[in-house]
Amino acid sequence: MPESMHASRFVSRLTRHTLALILAGGRGTRLHKLTEWRAKPAVPFGGKFRIIDFPLSNCINSGIRQVGVLTQYKADSLIRHIQQGWGFLRAELGEFVDILPAQQRLQETWYAGTADAVYQNLDIFRQRDPEYILILAGDHVYKMDYGLMMAYHVEMQADLTIGCMEVPLSEAKAFGVMHIDEGKRIYDFVEKPESPPPMPNRPDHALASMGIYVFNTSFLFEQLIKDADTPGSSHDFGKDIIPAVIKKYRVFAYPFRDVQSGVQAYWRDVGTLDSYWASNMELIGIDPELNLYDKDWPIWTYQAQTPPAKFVFDDDDRRGMAVDSMVSGGCVISGAEVRHSLLFSNVRVNSYSKVRDAVILPDVNIGRHCRVTKAVIDKGCHIPPNTVIGENPEEDRKRFYVSPGGVVLVTPDALGQRLHFAR
Repeated sequence: MPESMHASRFVSRLTRHTLALILAGGRGTRLHKLTEWRAKPAVPFGGKFRIIDFPLSNCINSGIRQVGVLTQYKADSLIRHIQQGWGFLRAELGEFVDILPAQQRLQETWYAGTADAVYQNLDIFRQRDPEYILILAGDHVYKMDYGLMMAYHVEMQADLTIGCMEVPLSEAKAFGVMHIDEGKRIYDFVEKPESPPPMPNRPDHALASMGIYVFNTSFLFEQLIKDADTPGSSHDFGKDIIPAVIKKYRVFAYPFRDVQSGVQAYWRDVGTLDSYWASNMELIGIDPELNLYDKDWPIWTYQAQTPPAKFVFDDDDRRGMAVDSMVSGGCVISGAEVRHSLLFSNVRVNSYSKVRDAVILPDVNIGRHCRVTKAVIDKGCHIPPNTVIGENPEEDRKRFYVSPGGVVLVTPDALGQRLHFAR
Protein backbone atom coordinates (compact mmCIF):
# COMPACT_ATOMS: atom_id res chain seq x y z
CA MET A 1 0.00 0.00 0.00
CA PRO A 2 1.41 3.47 -0.90
CA GLU A 3 2.58 5.45 2.15
CA SER A 4 0.28 8.40 1.32
CA MET A 5 -2.75 6.11 1.15
CA HIS A 6 -1.82 4.50 4.48
CA ALA A 7 -1.41 7.92 6.11
CA SER A 8 -4.75 9.06 4.70
CA ARG A 9 -6.53 6.02 6.10
CA PHE A 10 -4.79 6.47 9.45
CA VAL A 11 -5.99 10.07 9.72
CA SER A 12 -9.45 9.03 8.51
CA ARG A 13 -9.72 6.51 11.34
CA LEU A 14 -8.72 9.14 13.87
CA THR A 15 -11.19 11.75 12.65
CA ARG A 16 -13.96 9.16 12.47
CA HIS A 17 -13.53 8.53 16.21
CA THR A 18 -13.31 12.21 17.16
CA LEU A 19 -16.03 14.39 18.63
CA ALA A 20 -15.53 18.11 17.99
CA LEU A 21 -16.96 20.60 20.48
CA ILE A 22 -17.23 24.22 19.37
CA LEU A 23 -17.46 26.72 22.23
CA ALA A 24 -19.88 29.29 20.83
CA GLY A 25 -21.38 30.97 23.88
CA GLY A 26 -19.18 34.08 24.00
CA ARG A 27 -20.53 37.62 24.28
CA GLY A 28 -17.79 39.25 22.21
CA THR A 29 -17.98 42.49 24.20
CA ARG A 30 -14.98 44.01 22.36
CA LEU A 31 -17.17 44.17 19.23
CA HIS A 32 -19.46 46.54 21.14
CA LYS A 33 -22.95 46.97 19.66
CA LEU A 34 -22.21 44.43 16.92
CA THR A 35 -22.79 41.70 19.51
CA GLU A 36 -25.54 43.38 21.52
CA TRP A 37 -28.19 41.11 20.01
CA ARG A 38 -26.13 38.15 18.76
CA ALA A 39 -23.36 35.87 19.99
CA LYS A 40 -19.93 36.58 18.52
CA PRO A 41 -19.82 33.32 16.46
CA ALA A 42 -23.05 34.46 14.73
CA VAL A 43 -21.53 37.72 13.49
CA PRO A 44 -21.56 37.87 9.65
CA PHE A 45 -18.17 37.70 7.96
CA GLY A 46 -16.79 37.68 4.44
CA GLY A 47 -19.84 38.71 2.45
CA LYS A 48 -22.03 35.62 2.96
CA PHE A 49 -20.71 33.66 5.94
CA ARG A 50 -20.87 33.78 9.71
CA ILE A 51 -17.81 33.31 11.90
CA ILE A 52 -19.07 29.91 13.15
CA ASP A 53 -18.96 28.61 9.55
CA PHE A 54 -15.16 28.47 9.60
CA PRO A 55 -14.62 25.94 12.43
CA LEU A 56 -17.68 24.00 11.25
CA SER A 57 -16.34 23.83 7.69
CA ASN A 58 -12.91 22.84 8.99
CA CYS A 59 -14.53 19.91 10.79
CA ILE A 60 -16.43 18.70 7.73
CA ASN A 61 -13.45 19.14 5.40
CA SER A 62 -11.22 17.31 7.92
CA GLY A 63 -13.55 14.32 8.02
CA ILE A 64 -14.92 15.08 11.50
CA ARG A 65 -18.67 14.67 11.22
CA GLN A 66 -19.66 14.46 14.87
CA VAL A 67 -19.87 18.03 16.14
CA GLY A 68 -21.45 19.68 19.16
CA VAL A 69 -21.95 23.45 19.33
CA LEU A 70 -22.17 24.77 22.89
CA THR A 71 -24.26 27.95 23.04
CA GLN A 72 -25.30 30.35 25.76
CA TYR A 73 -25.35 34.12 25.14
CA LYS A 74 -28.15 35.43 22.84
CA ALA A 75 -27.93 32.36 20.64
CA ASP A 76 -31.17 32.71 18.65
CA SER A 77 -29.64 33.77 15.31
CA LEU A 78 -26.75 31.33 15.79
CA ILE A 79 -29.11 28.42 16.42
CA ARG A 80 -31.30 29.30 13.44
CA HIS A 81 -28.23 29.57 11.20
CA ILE A 82 -26.97 26.13 12.25
CA GLN A 83 -30.40 24.55 11.84
CA GLN A 84 -30.86 26.06 8.37
CA GLY A 85 -27.34 25.59 7.03
CA TRP A 86 -25.90 22.57 8.79
CA GLY A 87 -28.71 20.03 8.70
CA PHE A 88 -27.31 18.13 5.72
CA LEU A 89 -25.40 15.49 7.71
CA ARG A 90 -26.86 11.96 7.88
CA ALA A 91 -27.84 10.82 11.36
CA GLU A 92 -28.14 7.21 10.21
CA LEU A 93 -24.41 7.31 9.40
CA GLY A 94 -23.57 8.68 12.84
CA GLU A 95 -23.08 12.22 11.53
CA PHE A 96 -24.47 15.27 13.30
CA VAL A 97 -24.09 18.89 14.26
CA ASP A 98 -25.84 19.06 17.62
CA ILE A 99 -26.68 22.29 19.43
CA LEU A 100 -25.95 22.13 23.16
CA PRO A 101 -27.42 25.13 24.99
CA ALA A 102 -26.79 25.74 28.66
CA GLN A 103 -29.52 23.68 30.32
CA GLN A 104 -28.31 23.03 33.89
CA ARG A 105 -27.92 19.29 33.34
CA LEU A 106 -25.58 18.67 36.30
CA GLN A 107 -26.05 21.74 38.48
CA GLU A 108 -28.29 24.76 38.88
CA THR A 109 -25.99 27.24 37.14
CA TRP A 110 -25.30 28.33 33.58
CA TYR A 111 -21.92 27.65 31.99
CA ALA A 112 -19.38 29.20 34.34
CA GLY A 113 -16.36 28.82 32.03
CA THR A 114 -15.13 26.96 28.98
CA ALA A 115 -14.31 23.80 30.92
CA ASP A 116 -17.59 23.94 32.81
CA ALA A 117 -19.49 24.12 29.51
CA VAL A 118 -18.03 20.75 28.54
CA TYR A 119 -18.37 19.31 32.06
CA GLN A 120 -22.09 20.08 32.22
CA ASN A 121 -22.67 17.90 29.14
CA LEU A 122 -20.56 14.91 30.18
CA ASP A 123 -23.53 12.53 30.18
CA ILE A 124 -24.21 13.35 26.52
CA PHE A 125 -20.58 12.91 25.50
CA ARG A 126 -20.32 9.57 27.30
CA GLN A 127 -23.18 8.29 25.17
CA ARG A 128 -21.28 9.28 22.01
CA ASP A 129 -18.23 7.36 23.25
CA PRO A 130 -15.53 9.10 21.16
CA GLU A 131 -11.88 8.17 21.41
CA TYR A 132 -10.74 11.80 21.13
CA ILE A 133 -12.37 15.14 21.82
CA LEU A 134 -11.38 18.22 19.84
CA ILE A 135 -12.18 21.52 21.58
CA LEU A 136 -12.56 24.54 19.29
CA ALA A 137 -13.35 28.22 19.69
CA GLY A 138 -16.33 29.35 17.64
CA ASP A 139 -15.11 32.88 17.02
CA HIS A 140 -11.92 32.65 14.94
CA VAL A 141 -11.47 32.81 11.17
CA TYR A 142 -9.06 30.31 9.59
CA LYS A 143 -8.81 27.14 7.51
CA MET A 144 -7.21 24.14 9.19
CA ASP A 145 -7.01 20.39 8.60
CA TYR A 146 -7.67 19.03 12.08
CA GLY A 147 -6.76 15.52 10.87
CA LEU A 148 -3.08 16.48 10.74
CA MET A 149 -3.26 17.74 14.32
CA MET A 150 -4.97 14.51 15.41
CA ALA A 151 -2.20 12.45 13.80
CA TYR A 152 0.43 14.58 15.54
CA HIS A 153 -1.36 14.08 18.87
CA VAL A 154 -1.25 10.30 18.49
CA GLU A 155 2.34 10.30 17.22
CA MET A 156 3.51 12.24 20.28
CA GLN A 157 1.53 9.93 22.59
CA ALA A 158 0.07 13.06 24.11
CA ASP A 159 -2.66 13.40 26.71
CA LEU A 160 -3.38 16.91 25.46
CA THR A 161 -2.23 18.80 22.36
CA ILE A 162 -2.67 22.56 21.97
CA GLY A 163 -2.72 24.37 18.63
CA CYS A 164 -0.39 27.36 18.76
CA MET A 165 1.05 30.18 16.72
CA GLU A 166 3.55 33.01 17.13
CA VAL A 167 2.05 36.44 17.80
CA PRO A 168 3.67 39.85 18.40
CA LEU A 169 4.46 40.38 22.07
CA SER A 170 2.27 43.49 22.11
CA GLU A 171 -0.78 41.36 21.25
CA ALA A 172 0.04 38.32 23.37
CA LYS A 173 -1.77 39.38 26.54
CA ALA A 174 -5.06 38.48 24.84
CA PHE A 175 -3.98 34.81 24.59
CA GLY A 176 -2.73 31.90 26.61
CA VAL A 177 1.07 31.99 26.33
CA MET A 178 3.31 28.93 26.57
CA HIS A 179 6.93 27.84 26.63
CA ILE A 180 8.02 24.60 24.95
CA ASP A 181 11.17 22.50 24.93
CA GLU A 182 13.00 21.22 21.83
CA GLY A 183 10.52 18.37 21.49
CA LYS A 184 7.56 20.81 21.56
CA ARG A 185 6.46 19.64 25.00
CA ILE A 186 4.85 22.45 26.97
CA TYR A 187 6.46 23.14 30.33
CA ASP A 188 4.90 26.51 31.17
CA PHE A 189 1.52 28.07 30.39
CA VAL A 190 -0.13 31.29 31.58
CA GLU A 191 -3.51 32.59 30.46
CA LYS A 192 -3.76 36.20 29.24
CA PRO A 193 -0.75 37.56 31.16
CA GLU A 194 -0.31 41.29 31.64
CA SER A 195 3.40 40.88 30.83
CA PRO A 196 3.61 38.03 28.33
CA PRO A 197 6.84 36.01 28.42
CA PRO A 198 8.64 36.19 25.04
CA MET A 199 9.92 33.27 23.01
CA PRO A 200 13.60 32.56 23.77
CA ASN A 201 14.60 32.76 20.09
CA ARG A 202 12.20 35.62 19.18
CA PRO A 203 12.11 38.21 21.97
CA ASP A 204 9.51 40.33 20.16
CA HIS A 205 7.04 37.41 19.84
CA ALA A 206 5.24 34.98 22.13
CA LEU A 207 3.94 31.47 21.50
CA ALA A 208 0.17 31.74 21.89
CA SER A 209 -2.62 29.22 22.21
CA MET A 210 -5.22 29.23 19.42
CA GLY A 211 -7.88 27.80 21.76
CA ILE A 212 -7.71 24.49 19.86
CA TYR A 213 -7.23 21.43 22.08
CA VAL A 214 -7.08 17.68 21.36
CA PHE A 215 -7.78 15.51 24.40
CA ASN A 216 -7.84 11.79 24.91
CA THR A 217 -11.44 11.41 26.02
CA SER A 218 -10.85 9.52 29.27
CA PHE A 219 -8.15 12.00 30.25
CA LEU A 220 -10.43 14.97 29.57
CA PHE A 221 -13.29 13.52 31.62
CA GLU A 222 -10.94 12.82 34.51
CA GLN A 223 -9.61 16.40 34.50
CA LEU A 224 -13.05 17.99 34.18
CA ILE A 225 -14.40 16.05 37.15
CA LYS A 226 -11.33 16.94 39.20
CA ASP A 227 -11.67 20.62 38.25
CA ALA A 228 -15.39 20.66 39.12
CA ASP A 229 -14.49 19.51 42.64
CA THR A 230 -11.72 22.11 43.05
CA PRO A 231 -12.77 25.07 45.28
CA GLY A 232 -12.03 28.47 43.78
CA SER A 233 -11.56 27.23 40.22
CA SER A 234 -12.94 29.41 37.44
CA HIS A 235 -13.53 26.20 35.44
CA ASP A 236 -11.69 27.46 32.38
CA PHE A 237 -9.38 25.49 30.10
CA GLY A 238 -6.76 28.23 29.86
CA LYS A 239 -6.84 29.40 33.47
CA ASP A 240 -7.31 26.11 35.27
CA ILE A 241 -7.22 22.85 33.32
CA ILE A 242 -4.03 23.39 31.28
CA PRO A 243 -1.84 24.87 34.06
CA ALA A 244 -2.90 21.97 36.30
CA VAL A 245 -1.79 19.20 33.92
CA ILE A 246 1.37 20.39 32.15
CA LYS A 247 3.78 19.31 34.89
CA LYS A 248 2.40 15.81 35.33
CA TYR A 249 1.09 14.75 31.92
CA ARG A 250 2.20 14.74 28.29
CA VAL A 251 1.07 18.10 26.89
CA PHE A 252 2.41 19.16 23.50
CA ALA A 253 2.19 22.20 21.23
CA TYR A 254 1.11 21.85 17.62
CA PRO A 255 2.41 24.78 15.52
CA PHE A 256 -0.19 25.85 12.96
CA ARG A 257 1.66 26.06 9.65
CA ASP A 258 0.84 25.91 5.98
CA VAL A 259 1.40 22.35 4.78
CA GLN A 260 3.08 23.35 1.52
CA SER A 261 5.16 26.40 2.47
CA GLY A 262 5.85 25.63 6.13
CA VAL A 263 5.17 29.24 7.12
CA GLN A 264 2.64 30.20 9.75
CA ALA A 265 -0.87 29.80 8.36
CA TYR A 266 -3.69 32.35 8.24
CA TRP A 267 -5.60 32.76 11.51
CA ARG A 268 -7.53 35.79 12.74
CA ASP A 269 -9.13 36.65 16.04
CA VAL A 270 -11.78 39.12 14.87
CA GLY A 271 -12.63 40.09 18.42
CA THR A 272 -12.31 43.86 18.09
CA LEU A 273 -14.03 46.19 15.66
CA ASP A 274 -10.69 47.17 14.12
CA SER A 275 -9.62 43.54 13.56
CA TYR A 276 -13.08 42.63 12.26
CA TRP A 277 -13.05 45.50 9.75
CA ALA A 278 -9.45 44.82 8.71
CA SER A 279 -10.04 41.07 8.23
CA ASN A 280 -13.00 41.75 5.97
CA MET A 281 -11.02 44.36 4.06
CA GLU A 282 -8.21 41.84 3.48
CA LEU A 283 -10.60 39.66 1.48
CA ILE A 284 -10.99 42.37 -1.14
CA GLY A 285 -7.29 42.23 -2.07
CA ILE A 286 -6.07 40.72 -5.32
CA ASP A 287 -4.48 37.70 -3.61
CA PRO A 288 -5.71 37.56 0.01
CA GLU A 289 -4.21 35.13 2.52
CA LEU A 290 -7.67 33.67 3.17
CA ASN A 291 -8.80 32.24 -0.15
CA LEU A 292 -12.59 31.97 -0.18
CA TYR A 293 -12.46 30.63 -3.75
CA ASP A 294 -10.57 27.48 -2.73
CA LYS A 295 -12.49 24.53 -4.20
CA ASP A 296 -10.37 22.05 -2.24
CA TRP A 297 -11.35 23.55 1.13
CA PRO A 298 -14.76 25.20 0.72
CA ILE A 299 -16.40 27.21 3.47
CA TRP A 300 -19.96 25.99 3.86
CA THR A 301 -22.82 28.18 5.03
CA TYR A 302 -26.52 28.90 4.79
CA GLN A 303 -27.69 31.74 2.64
CA ALA A 304 -31.19 32.57 1.47
CA GLN A 305 -31.83 32.37 -2.27
CA THR A 306 -31.21 35.82 -3.75
CA PRO A 307 -31.09 37.21 -7.28
CA PRO A 308 -27.74 38.30 -8.80
CA ALA A 309 -26.27 41.66 -7.83
CA LYS A 310 -27.38 44.47 -10.11
CA PHE A 311 -25.71 47.75 -11.14
CA VAL A 312 -27.98 50.32 -12.79
CA PHE A 313 -27.67 53.80 -14.41
CA ASP A 314 -24.71 54.96 -16.47
CA ASP A 315 -24.86 58.75 -16.41
CA ASP A 316 -21.74 60.77 -15.64
CA ASP A 317 -23.05 61.89 -12.26
CA ARG A 318 -25.16 58.81 -11.58
CA ARG A 319 -23.33 55.60 -12.43
CA GLY A 320 -23.98 52.33 -10.63
CA MET A 321 -20.52 50.86 -10.11
CA ALA A 322 -18.32 48.92 -7.72
CA VAL A 323 -14.49 48.88 -7.91
CA ASP A 324 -12.08 46.70 -5.87
CA SER A 325 -15.07 45.37 -3.96
CA MET A 326 -16.99 42.20 -3.13
CA VAL A 327 -20.73 42.43 -3.77
CA SER A 328 -23.07 39.63 -2.71
CA GLY A 329 -26.32 38.40 -4.22
CA GLY A 330 -29.43 40.54 -3.94
CA CYS A 331 -27.49 43.81 -3.90
CA VAL A 332 -28.60 46.76 -6.04
CA ILE A 333 -26.10 49.54 -6.72
CA SER A 334 -28.48 52.13 -8.15
CA GLY A 335 -26.57 55.08 -9.57
CA ALA A 336 -24.09 54.94 -6.69
CA GLU A 337 -20.34 54.46 -6.37
CA VAL A 338 -18.83 51.69 -4.24
CA ARG A 339 -15.05 51.46 -3.82
CA HIS A 340 -12.90 49.05 -1.80
CA SER A 341 -15.87 47.77 0.18
CA LEU A 342 -17.54 44.49 1.06
CA LEU A 343 -21.32 44.25 0.69
CA PHE A 344 -23.29 41.36 2.16
CA SER A 345 -26.57 40.18 0.62
CA ASN A 346 -29.57 42.40 -0.11
CA VAL A 347 -27.80 45.75 0.28
CA ARG A 348 -29.14 48.69 -1.69
CA VAL A 349 -27.06 51.78 -2.32
CA ASN A 350 -29.14 54.55 -3.85
CA SER A 351 -28.32 57.26 -6.37
CA TYR A 352 -25.52 59.79 -5.88
CA SER A 353 -24.19 58.00 -2.77
CA LYS A 354 -20.54 57.04 -2.29
CA VAL A 355 -19.32 54.11 -0.21
CA ARG A 356 -15.61 53.56 0.44
CA ASP A 357 -13.64 51.24 2.75
CA ALA A 358 -16.86 49.94 4.29
CA VAL A 359 -18.27 46.62 5.48
CA ILE A 360 -22.03 46.63 4.86
CA LEU A 361 -23.93 43.77 6.53
CA PRO A 362 -27.13 42.25 5.06
CA ASP A 363 -30.39 44.08 4.41
CA VAL A 364 -28.96 47.60 4.61
CA ASN A 365 -30.46 50.45 2.63
CA ILE A 366 -28.29 53.53 2.02
CA GLY A 367 -30.33 56.53 0.94
CA ARG A 368 -29.51 59.04 -1.75
CA HIS A 369 -26.63 61.54 -1.51
CA CYS A 370 -24.91 59.66 1.36
CA ARG A 371 -21.17 59.37 1.94
CA VAL A 372 -20.00 56.36 3.96
CA THR A 373 -16.27 55.90 4.63
CA LYS A 374 -14.36 53.38 6.82
CA ALA A 375 -17.44 52.05 8.55
CA VAL A 376 -19.19 48.86 9.58
CA ILE A 377 -22.94 49.14 8.96
CA ASP A 378 -24.91 46.55 10.93
CA LYS A 379 -27.65 44.37 9.50
CA GLY A 380 -30.97 46.05 8.77
CA CYS A 381 -29.81 49.67 8.99
CA HIS A 382 -31.61 52.28 6.89
CA ILE A 383 -29.21 55.18 6.35
CA PRO A 384 -31.27 58.34 5.77
CA PRO A 385 -30.58 60.46 2.65
CA ASN A 386 -27.71 62.99 2.89
CA THR A 387 -26.05 61.16 5.80
CA VAL A 388 -22.25 61.54 6.10
CA ILE A 389 -20.35 58.87 8.04
CA GLY A 390 -16.60 58.50 8.53
CA GLU A 391 -15.40 62.00 7.59
CA ASN A 392 -15.66 63.80 10.94
CA PRO A 393 -14.76 61.62 13.97
CA GLU A 394 -16.09 64.14 16.48
CA GLU A 395 -19.49 64.28 14.81
CA ASP A 396 -19.53 60.51 14.42
CA ARG A 397 -18.87 59.98 18.13
CA LYS A 398 -22.01 61.94 18.99
CA ARG A 399 -24.11 59.22 17.35
CA PHE A 400 -22.01 56.09 16.91
CA TYR A 401 -19.12 54.10 18.35
CA VAL A 402 -15.76 55.00 16.76
CA SER A 403 -12.95 52.48 17.29
CA PRO A 404 -9.36 53.37 18.22
CA GLY A 405 -8.48 52.75 14.55
CA GLY A 406 -11.15 55.14 13.33
CA VAL A 407 -13.77 52.60 12.22
CA VAL A 408 -17.34 53.83 12.68
CA LEU A 409 -19.90 51.25 13.83
CA VAL A 410 -23.47 52.08 12.80
CA THR A 411 -26.31 50.01 14.27
CA PRO A 412 -30.09 50.28 13.91
CA ASP A 413 -30.40 51.29 17.58
CA ALA A 414 -27.96 54.17 17.08
CA LEU A 415 -30.13 55.37 14.21
CA GLY A 416 -33.28 55.14 16.33
CA GLN A 417 -34.49 52.15 14.32
CA ARG A 418 -35.56 49.49 16.81
CA LEU A 419 -35.23 45.99 15.41
CA HIS A 420 -35.12 44.44 18.88
CA PHE A 421 -37.23 45.18 21.92
CA ALA A 422 -36.54 44.32 25.54
CA ARG A 423 -40.23 43.65 26.11
